Amino acid sequence: MKSRRQFFKLAGTGILAAGVSSIYSTASAAVPGYAEVSADTFTLGMAGYTFMDFTVEKTIEMMNRVGVKNLSLKDFHMPMNSTREQINEVLAKFKAGGINVYTVGVIYMKTQEAVDQAFEYAKMAGVKLIIGAPNYDLLPYVEKKIKAYDFRLAIHNHGPDNPLYPNATDIWDHIKDLDPRIGICIDIGHTTRDGQDPSVDIEKYKKRIYDIHIKDVTRQLKMEQPLKWEEELLIFRKLLPLFVKLNTPEAVALNLKKI
Repeated sequence: MKSRRQFFKLAGTGILAAGVSSIYSTASAAVPGYAEVSADTFTLGMAGYTFMDFTVEKTIEMMNRVGVKNLSLKDFHMPMNSTREQINEVLAKFKAGGINVYTVGVIYMKTQEAVDQAFEYAKMAGVKLIIGAPNYDLLPYVEKKIKAYDFRLAIHNHGPDNPLYPNATDIWDHIKDLDPRIGICIDIGHTTRDGQDPSVDIEKYKKRIYDIHIKDVTRQLKMEQPLKWEEELLIFRKLLPLFVKLNTPEAVALNLKKI
């Protein structure tokens, strides 16, 4: 198996959970506990940013090709200023194609008006989770909206080159005393680029992790470098036992620089 498409199929069907030594021609060490993991333990999805260069129709085709059915929808497929009718039209395409839109984002919020727009947008989309990055000073206002809408917000970390939420610890420090529906979307690639161990952060903040992105960049560098599929597999295998402990995330979403 030497292709990313086969990697996705393994991930999507849960074969990775059982280990991969029987699938590869090369030897692979057994990982304790993998045999007990089933395909239904957590939900695999795709982060919408993966498809920034593709149409809605092509996105649906590609997701079905690899057998991943859950999507975090990005605004280049459904603009933030969309009307209810336009939103319904986009969602109908995904539904007809067998794709479940489980959340929207990442949505950046720099003003109260942007926060208002984000929550109305999510409401019209019919989702109860927003992946977002509100400015620090807007968090008290965001908390009010969370209570009013009964939504959850998972704040996304963006690594060392972005001063807004560079890592999960920074997010935690800003939300720990806020409504528990405000949590974390931990991005594995950006966490690694920031010099943190994602397995440590997932274990430490698991009660407030509501979504996970596996971005195919790593190494402690500011410049993002796509991984080889073999590296992606190793990361996935290392983190899988942690994923199965988390009952709260909507999905573990793949976010790919190359596809």
